Amino acid sequence: MGGMNIRQPLPSRQLEYLDPFVLLHHGHTIIDEDKPMNQAGVGPHPHRGFSPVTFVFTGGVHHRDSRQNNSKVYAGGTQWMNAGMGIIHSERPLEPEQEIIQMWVNSPAAHKMDQPAYFPLTREETPTVTSDDGRVTVYVISGELNDVKGTIPTLTPINAWTIYLQESGKIYLPLPATHNAFIYLLDGRVRISEQTEVNGKNMVVPANDGAGITLEALKETRALLMTGEPIGEKIVAQGPFVMNSEIEIMEAYRDFRKGKMGILIEE
Repeated sequence: MGGMNIRQPLPSRQLEYLDPFVLLHHGHTIIDEDKPMNQAGVGPHPHRGFSPVTFVFTGGVHHRDSRQNNSKVYAGGTQWMNAGMGIIHSERPLEPEQEIIQMWVNSPAAHKMDQPAYFPLTREETPTVTSDDGRVTVYVISGELNDVKGTIPTLTPINAWTIYLQESGKIYLPLPATHNAFIYLLDGRVRISEQTEVNGKNMVVPANDGAGITLEALKETRALLMTGEPIGEKIVAQGPFVMNSEIEIMEAYRDFRKGKMGILIEE
């Protein structure tokens, strides 16, 4: 992805789609010292029909788009963009080392042609929840945890939490019974609900039973946990677009080529 080596646990041979979560990319790279920052990362490209969300864990990301949004977010921050009817954006690194997760969150058909919207969020602006033992910190980006509400609005009910666990830290996380959920470990090792032990760079999909999960860190660990109300609509994901039919995909390519998603000239 833009010259960055990535891990892709979703979609995979085990899990093609976890409604409403379409794709997860985990990228960690160090930029070659001979390569200018403004040429690294991902250059201008279009999206339509979903929300590309970038969680920044190391370094920083410079976002620019065809709707004149221009924002820099560093480690611990989030860039959430509802692509709607179509937008062109770029994401360039701000520091030589960069580690990010990009998640594609599907939009329901009724909102796929909305006007695009962009929401940057810094680490300092993100509400937090701390475990009873003080060894786990959860950043609440969207949705709600223990009456702490995230600030980013979503088109459907979505909980998005980044979790930082010190070794031996333990926390219980309630999960809505009507949501699909996953937890992805960037590194470390955790025990989930006193049963399953999971190493870093793996994704776990809990059962939809409303019981929630308990995380216990066997090593220092960073993780992303998201839950979402299923949309229940057929999707067609092709290239940079996520729509409901092949015809809509063809229309997206046509509109992009005609310039209907705008123009982004990086300076």
